Amino acid sequence: MTRRLAVVAAGLGQPSSTRLLADQLAAATTRALAELGEGAEVEVVELRDHAHDLMNNMLTGFPSGDLKRAIDAVVGADGLIVVTPIFNASYSGLFKSFFDVLEPGALDRKPVLIGATAGTARHSLAIEHAVRPMFAYLRAVAVPTGVLAASEDWGSGGTGSGLAGRIDRAAGELADAIAGRANHAPADPFDDPVPFEQLLAQQVR
Repeated sequence: MTRRLAVVAAGLGQPSSTRLLADQLAAATTRALAELGEGAEVEVVELRDHAHDLMNNMLTGFPSGDLKRAIDAVVGADGLIVVTPIFNASYSGLFKSFFDVLEPGALDRKPVLIGATAGTARHSLAIEHAVRPMFAYLRAVAVPTGVLAASEDWGSGGTGSGLAGRIDRAAGELADAIAGRANHAPADPFDDPVPFEQLLAQQVR
């Protein structure tokens, strides 16, 4: 069975260490799913590409076409990988803005792997005191291991034993949460609308 994996990367630069970590987490999760007999279809959402549309969505209440497709990919995924840079001991504004525009209940019971990048390992607790509580509020199910990659972790090309071990452990937890699980994406209330003629007939009676 092929599982849909959405990856949300909130890096601001190109190239971005945030995107690099996101790609490594996605690759590790794909491998872990394969070991469980599951395939993976990965879709990456680069939030920097949707920054203006996110602001417009906040002002109008409606997402543009490209942003709507990104939201649909996240909401419809079997599992989610999210990676934010840490600014001022918390997630970035761009990262928070994306999850602010999701409909209530959009992430109910969805397995989530949380990753973050920072200049120093002193920010490692930001995952626990800032990012994880947000996903708990959204009623997603965050896996136990969060992965923070500090600047020193990339000294060996991002393959140092410490970072690699954390990536593999978190990816295994996400794969276990996804495998054999039905997708609980919320139903779209507009998928099966009542025909106007039927509504009119009910009013006439």
